[in-house]
This record gives sequence, C-alpha cells and structure tokens, in this order.
Amino acid sequence: MGIRRRTFKTEVRQLLDLVVHSLYSNREIFLRELISNASDAIDRARFAALSEASVLEDDPEWVIRITPDREAGTLTVSDNGIGMGPEDIDACIGTIASSGTRKFLAELQERKEAMPPELIGQFGVGFYSAFMVADRVTVTSRHPGDPARGVRWTSEGTGTYAVEEVTREKRGTDVVLHLKEDALEFLDEWRIRKIVKKFSDFVEHPIRMEVTHEEPALDDKGKPIRDAKPTVSRRDETLNSRKALWQRPRSEIAEEDYKQFYRHISHDFQEPFETLHWNVEGTTEFRALVFLPQRPPMDMFIGDERRRGIQLYVRRVFITDNCEELAPLYLRFLRGVVDSSDLPLNVSREMLQEHRAVRLIRSNLVKKVLDTLADMLAKDRERYERFWREFGPILKEGIHIDLENREKLQELALFGSTATAAGAFTSLAEYVKRMPESQKDIFYITAENRGAAEASPHLEALRSRGLEVLFLTDPIDEWVVQGLTNYQGRPLRSVARGDIDLDTEEEKKDKEPERKEAEARFKTLIEKIREILGDKVKEVRLSQRLTESACCLVCDEYSIGIQMEKILKAMHQEVPPARRILELNPRHPVLEVMRNLAGNAASADRLRQYTEMLYDQALLTAQLPLEDPLAFTRRVSELMAAQATGTTA
Repeated sequence: MGIRRRTFKTEVRQLLDLVVHSLYSNREIFLRELISNASDAIDRARFAALSEASVLEDDPEWVIRITPDREAGTLTVSDNGIGMGPEDIDACIGTIASSGTRKFLAELQERKEAMPPELIGQFGVGFYSAFMVADRVTVTSRHPGDPARGVRWTSEGTGTYAVEEVTREKRGTDVVLHLKEDALEFLDEWRIRKIVKKFSDFVEHPIRMEVTHEEPALDDKGKPIRDAKPTVSRRDETLNSRKALWQRPRSEIAEEDYKQFYRHISHDFQEPFETLHWNVEGTTEFRALVFLPQRPPMDMFIGDERRRGIQLYVRRVFITDNCEELAPLYLRFLRGVVDSSDLPLNVSREMLQEHRAVRLIRSNLVKKVLDTLADMLAKDRERYERFWREFGPILKEGIHIDLENREKLQELALFGSTATAAGAFTSLAEYVKRMPESQKDIFYITAENRGAAEASPHLEALRSRGLEVLFLTDPIDEWVVQGLTNYQGRPLRSVARGDIDLDTEEEKKDKEPERKEAEARFKTLIEKIREILGDKVKEVRLSQRLTESACCLVCDEYSIGIQMEKILKAMHQEVPPARRILELNPRHPVLEVMRNLAGNAASADRLRQYTEMLYDQALLTAQLPLEDPLAFTRRVSELMAAQATGTTA
C-alpha cells in the first residue's frame, strides 16, 4: 500500500479548529492526554494477552516512554500497548466514534469563548489536543496481530491526513509531535517531569524518559575536585511514582504509608487526624482516600484555598484539584483523592456539576465524613472535641447551606453554655435533655467570647431561674442560626431579641398589679428618656429580663443582631443605622433617682446627664462603641465631682 491522502470528516475538522484556536488555555494538558491514551492501549493489550499469550512475545514489559529531541524539535510518546493496524487508523483517528458528537460540536461552537480548558476526552478528542503544541503529528503503530507490518498516520491538523504502511518491529504506538516554535518549552526535562508528576503520577504503568545526570569529578579519596567539570551521563528514569494507595485494600496498607501519602498530597507535615479509605461498587463505582487534618491550614480562609482539597482522578489520571463539585464548601478542610471509573476521562467544570455520577460521589463522601464524625462524637467525646475546636466554625456553615444534611450537622454541633465549664461543650441533644418540662424554647446568646456572653445582662432573668443559655461565640454563628431555627421541634430563641417573658400564666396573673404599678410609677421618666435619646433608640420600656443591671439594649425580633452588625462593619460592609430598644430595670436604685429628677424641672440637665450615661452604659455592656467617648468621660468626671461636693445640679 502506498501513501493514501484522505480528508477529515466534517466534525473532525470543526473539532480541530476549536481545539487549536478556542478550546484550551492550559496547553500542558496535551501530554496528560497522550499518556492516558498510551495507558489505555497497554490495558487493552494486557487484557488481550489473557487469551492470546503471543501478544507478549515481542515485548513482555509494559512501559510508556517519553523522548524529547531538541535537535529535531520533536516530542515522542511511545507505548507497547495494543497498537493499530491499517484498518484501525481511520476509525481511531479519522473520525470521532461517539454518539452525540454533532450536538457536542454545536455546543462548542456556541460557547467556545467561555469554554473551560479541561473539556477533553469525553468524546474521544484527547488525541487532537496534540495540535495545540504541534504543527505536524506523526503516529506509527502496529497491532500484535500484524507481524512486522505497521501503519503511519501523518497530519498537519488542517483538513487532510496521510496513511501508509511501514515496517515496525514491535507492537505499540509512537506519537511524534513536531513542536511549534512557541511550544519548545515542552522539550525541557524539568517541564516534562512537572507535567507527569501533576497529572500522571499514579498511572499504573511506568512512564520513562532518558534524563541527564551531572556528577562532580572526584579525586582518589572521593572528594570533589575544585573547578573540575562534572561528569555528564544519560540514564533511564521512571518519572511517575505509580503508588495509587487508594487502589489497594486497607488491610494491606501500613499506617506509615497513609501518613506519607497524606503529607504528599496536603503539604502538611503533621499526621492526619483521621483517615477514611473506602470504595463503592454498584451503579456508581469509585475509590476514595480522604483525610481530616489536625488543624486548618493558615490560609484556609484566604483566596481559593479549596482548590487544594479533594483531588479527582479518573482511572488514576488526575483531572482537577478543585473540590467544589465533589465536596461542599463547609468540608473544604478535607484532603484526599477520589478516583472514579464511571466518569468520562475528562469533563469540564459545567459537566461535572451536571454529571449524575459526581452527584452520587458527593453524596456518598459527605455521608461518610458526617457518619465518621457522629461515631467519633458518640464513642470518643474528648477526641471529637479536639476536632471541633479546630473545625467547628467551618463545619457549622453547613447548617445554613446544606438542607439535605442539616439534621446530621445539628447533631454534630457543640456549644459552650451557662451549664458547662469554660472550654467544655454541650450538644443540642444534651441541652434538650436538661430542659425543665415547662421550658419551650432553646435559649442562646451570641457574643465575641465566653466572657462577654457570661457578663451580658440579658442572662439575668434566665440565670435567676436556673435556665441554661447556649453561648454562640463564633463569628459565623449569627448567620448559622438563620438556618438553625429549631431543634426537635423546639425553637431557638435569642435572649437579646424581642421580649423575654418567662412567667407562667399564673405568675403573670400574680404579678399583674406590680407590673401596672411600675408602668404608672415610671411613665413620666420613660417619656423624658425617649425625648432625650430621640432617634438613638427605637423604644424605651421596662424590662422583665433584668434582675441586677440597670439597663440593656435589645434588638427587634427580626432586626440585625449586634454581633452580625460588628461582623459586617469589620468587613467594611454598609450597615443601616440600627435603632434598638432600651430596657430599664424598675427595681434598680438608679431608676428611682432618675424618677425623682424627672419630676423636678430644675434637675433637667442632671436627668439628661443620667440618661446619656445610662445609654452609654447599655452600649458598653453590649460591647458596642460609644458614640462620643470624650463626652462620656466628661460626664463621668462631672458626676464624680458633684458627688464629692454634695451638689445636685
């Protein structure tokens, strides 16, 4: 057979144009694709050898070889796999044998400007990525069933290709890329090493390359000779580790192997906190090796750190380290590998999101992690609390955003409370068990830390009745409780919002005369305080939550909380002016002093001073900034001087 020149089918010409000009921004992917094709060819040959031993006769050792030739400007990827005969070449390269090709190409044409760079392999287009870096590609191949007879395919990636029969000694395939001028970087040994390490490190078959080694010249005693030229040699070296630990049964893996692998993929020199290794078979098949770290990385909350979490492999070939599709953001601290045999070899970000297998993998991974944590909480509370101190604020995000797993996450959440010692935790289930039968709500308070929560005047009435209050002290908590509105049918209620009325119907009836008397007694004072404070507060009222403090600020039931306001301001977000409710304790002595001032016109200035001092006190107990610190200090000085001299006005 002489040289035959043929024309690419229409869809292939369209695809070549897209591949070369529009589809890829990350050109190094071409080497991953050629190595993957070589690995597949070897796997097919190994399978054929099970029933036909002659397949192995000419070359019994499976290997993929990379050969850069700087003088010729070529990069060759070779394998000793199944190869192709003259009859195979048109079907394998001249067309795209895949259903849905025309629809696929139509979508590419429509979206080529915004198409992500990793869209290859799904429709058998990986080979064509070679034309991103090569202006001519030559493929020489021989099938083991065609002794000494091979085929050569050549194309410049335009509209035609040439096919001819050649003599090739052994089975397998050589793909020779005649590199473009702007792609000669792919002849550098370090560049090839880096790409293989990134994408193909765990490919089962050895990927070999002849590399340059320099050794210093040594004297008779084995010491380096100064200014002597090093000895340069060429050696065959395997570039990939081939140690896909997740593919082996757990019973065969030593703990030290897990630790070394964790350090390899996470760049964390500590040991993993927990190791999860499992495989799933059935409608969706995958293997997973996932680690919980000891501590969050320092840059966990900076930039796009989640890209270094769960790595997706397809049949040992690296696809992406962006775990967004495989694990929810609240599990971004996970490190590990998921290897699927069901996914197309390469799928784009959009296709990952839509692919049913990915959704099933994600669901299984989340379940495995949450079940492991639940088991740890039940069986080793101390160890779980160590985990929670490090990752609790991150895990709690899921309560707000993951409706499917919200109940599981609620069970995993831990909080400090008025019933726990400093540094200790309680769960919601434990809180509910301790609730008095008459208590209907789960009470909580948000604060910057436990000390601030314990000192809050909002707790006074509940503390006096022995009612437990949860301390929500993580910055994320104000947002989390928007999703955690109830637990086991019991509403969660902030003690710093709305009106707190803890009395039973009978107690209310008994206290009604006292309440009416207090409202009448302080009516004039409350009106005067409202007039003095004006728009600073939304309302002034007598309090049922205070037993010791003179006053406190309370948020409306549905207004922004104090902690959320602080967080938004720290993030330089615009926050609408908050007008809160000032509650006064009618049993506090200062209220009686102010009531007397309110009934004396000559004491108006002193009442104003007391009112502004009271409001500033409420701001301070809420850990909010004073509106005018200088005026506050001046009022304190004046009142101290008046007290010392015995003046009243």
